[in-house]
Amino acid sequence: MAKDVLDLATVERDVNFGEEVTPDLSVLRTCIQCGTCSASCPTAYAMDYTPRQLWKLIQLGLKDEVVNSRTFWLCTTCRACTVRCPRGIDLTQTMLMLKEYAVREALKVPEGIGILRETVTTDHNISGDDNETRLIWAENLESKPEGIEAKKGAEVLYFVGCVSAFYPQAYSIPQSMVQIFERAGVSFTTMGGQEWCCGYPLYGAGMKDLVAELAQHNLERVKELGSTRLVTTCPSCYYAWTHVYPEFVELPAGLEILHAVEYLKQLLDQGGIELGEVERIVTYHDPCDLGRKSGVFDAPRALLNSIPGLEFREMAMHGENAMCCGGGGDVEISDRQVTGEVGVLRMQQAQETGAEAVISACQQCKRTLLTGARQAKIRMRAMDISELVLESMLNAESE
Repeated sequence: MAKDVLDLATVERDVNFGEEVTPDLSVLRTCIQCGTCSASCPTAYAMDYTPRQLWKLIQLGLKDEVVNSRTFWLCTTCRACTVRCPRGIDLTQTMLMLKEYAVREALKVPEGIGILRETVTTDHNISGDDNETRLIWAENLESKPEGIEAKKGAEVLYFVGCVSAFYPQAYSIPQSMVQIFERAGVSFTTMGGQEWCCGYPLYGAGMKDLVAELAQHNLERVKELGSTRLVTTCPSCYYAWTHVYPEFVELPAGLEILHAVEYLKQLLDQGGIELGEVERIVTYHDPCDLGRKSGVFDAPRALLNSIPGLEFREMAMHGENAMCCGGGGDVEISDRQVTGEVGVLRMQQAQETGAEAVISACQQCKRTLLTGARQAKIRMRAMDISELVLESMLNAESE
């Protein structure tokens, strides 16, 4: 019996990508099967077909094998394969396209992906909590900053993100960031319960058609508050605002969007913050959405190298070649064990540096690395750079 053939042109038409981001699946026919993508992929070991094998199936037009594969659901969208492909094929966008095709055609989709869709569209966050409790992380502060919620005219609008708002392991990140704002004399606020999920988890799960409403809502809140800068500690939110939202909404020309490391570097350069001594050996983990996908590599390293007494050691795999922590691409929803195993591998790489702590600039990376350290019984802290900067500032005040 003849195989059901995967028509590449039909897939492209059915998923309805915009002209700016449509990957030409026919380019996969130029794949030389070198295996660079598979060797670069942190989750390839758990896939039923490695990326290289999946591209071969597409070349052969074997539809059933492709669409029923769990390969693209285990893609962390870290872009390691894409930046290393010698043929220049946008493999990450191909994975996203296959996810969207599977969702639209109601094919073999992990149960958790459907739950994610319902949760975000109903509760406007990824955890399913009451969205009005988005500032619960601020309850443990010695004093809640004045104007922390919906203060009109504040210069900086801090976009917290779902993980930092609702997952206790990450509470210390927004807690640190608002204390930095206060000590630096920055006029800031948050959307509070009116902040909705940025939509990137849905985008990465093949449901980009649901992002427009989220983007429009968040943009309207920015306009209402009148802030000129949007700062976020979440690389996924940062990537959504800078790379995804322009597909759906027109951002105000006067709105500057910065990741926290970029903003903190600006404050440091302008003399807005003073850093004190921290005697510690650290290494740095590049978040995929911030580093490889957004090109922000220098700012976090400049901050680390500006802290007196801090010894910074690079991991063997760093910068554009950094290994994903395993926490991206909704893989934790599809297979939590795979995310944990990749987190262990990354923590082992961090351990090889002899560092006492691994620093990142992503709340999801912190959660994943902490889990990896616990599973592998690695005695190493995982911290966000905002926490380290605050510690340094407090030390400067006490000197």
